Amino acid sequence: MHDDDFEHDHPIGPNAVVEDLEGVEMFSLKSVGIDIGSSTSHLVFSRLTLRRQGASLSGRFRVTEREVIFRSGIMLTPYLSGTLIDTDQVKQFIQESYREAGLGPQEVDTGAVIITGEALKKENAQPIVEFFAQYSGKFICAAAGHNHEALLAAYGCGAVDLSQREKARVLNVDMGGGTTKFSLIEEGIVSQTASINVGARLIAFDAAGTVTRLEEAGRLFMERLGYPVALGQKISRQAQEDLAASMAGILIEMIEQGPTSALAKRLLVTEPFTDYRGLEQIDYLVFSGGVSEHVYDRDRTCYGDVGPFLGEKIRTYLDRHPRKDMLREPLEGIRATVIGAGEYTMQASGHTSYISHPGALPAFGLKVIRAPVQRGRAVRDVLSRSLAKFGFPVFTGGLAFALTLEGQQDYHSIREVAEGIAEVVQQADDDFCPLYLTMDMDVAKSLGAILKEELKLGREIIALDGIDVGDLDYIDIGSAMGNTEVIPVTVKSLMFPATKVK
Repeated sequence: MHDDDFEHDHPIGPNAVVEDLEGVEMFSLKSVGIDIGSSTSHLVFSRLTLRRQGASLSGRFRVTEREVIFRSGIMLTPYLSGTLIDTDQVKQFIQESYREAGLGPQEVDTGAVIITGEALKKENAQPIVEFFAQYSGKFICAAAGHNHEALLAAYGCGAVDLSQREKARVLNVDMGGGTTKFSLIEEGIVSQTASINVGARLIAFDAAGTVTRLEEAGRLFMERLGYPVALGQKISRQAQEDLAASMAGILIEMIEQGPTSALAKRLLVTEPFTDYRGLEQIDYLVFSGGVSEHVYDRDRTCYGDVGPFLGEKIRTYLDRHPRKDMLREPLEGIRATVIGAGEYTMQASGHTSYISHPGALPAFGLKVIRAPVQRGRAVRDVLSRSLAKFGFPVFTGGLAFALTLEGQQDYHSIREVAEGIAEVVQQADDDFCPLYLTMDMDVAKSLGAILKEELKLGREIIALDGIDVGDLDYIDIGSAMGNTEVIPVTVKSLMFPATKVK
């Protein structure tokens, strides 16, 4: 994912408008972000303008303008039961939003469908997000995972831009219905992410106070507070306030020092920050997500959950905090993740990629095998260990090696890398599957040519430069767009939890 060296790279779709003004290439494309969350679901359509400055043929495309062209209404995510999302209602909502935007799926170039929070745990979560990714456009990423959601929210709410602009350390706290995500951002780089099972809609209720939805984390909080709770049972206003206060206490603990209490450690759904010193190392604090609308007192409406109480508790804490200049407002609150999904999940190769045969594209669902190639270490051994880390004894189909190369490269060093790759690939259990390579520097064309034309590797080779992916990612690689050699890449994070809070 694009956390360390992210430069807002995106693919170029067939609907893109291309202009060449004094040597500057410009692309305009339509993007969608669809967020199916534990509390709410909504869409945002945007028009993105990308430019590649200068004469370098290996230059990356960067987003220079973003314009939101349509925001859908916000729907409470519908459930058929405690374990099933209502697919038909979600489908109808998404289709109506496309119609209201005046767009068809064939007109959307890029974007993402993400499923977040407690919605991740539902039985039909994975088929739902993958189905809507196929429906929603051409290069639409299906994504899930708490760290990924934290990353998208940090970009979408403007916290990353704030950190970069002011050379500051920013803590983004994205408060949703089922989880709260934390992103630590240092001078424009998201250095750490974490998530905890604290959210406004762990318990939902109707206007009469009757419980209509109960997540395991919500039950755990109520048991700790000494309140009996069950579906169909009444929850008093006092119990709602006490629940919100208890959750706010956990979030404040996370903000001030990280998880120290047994309850906070139990509620974590990811690893916590490492070497976190609390607010002493933070310049600015930015809240986003649905509950942030209550934190900043933008919305006082109760949607059948403890959001207003939870927002009020956090606001009271901030009002009493001595550092009054620490709190900053987000560019986007409840829509932070969906804005991030529409704009920050895609990458595009540079112009120095190598494609031995266009028939090897598009390719879908390639598992990334990250291999850090360092001088003095045998490339064959590095690749073999990287494969073994994921249980692959030899190279096989459905994989993409993501190479990180150390130092300045010349013909001899690239040839050495190529020879190591060839040794590993020649032991593959599939003699015909293509070899897909991504790398973080502009040597893909040279590497691919050496493999295919000098070492005579028999299989097709796709080598892409300017792509930054990690071990937990999957990628789709599209075909070259228009008359360019730019290759669109969608980066996925598909991690569906198998267990609940115990």
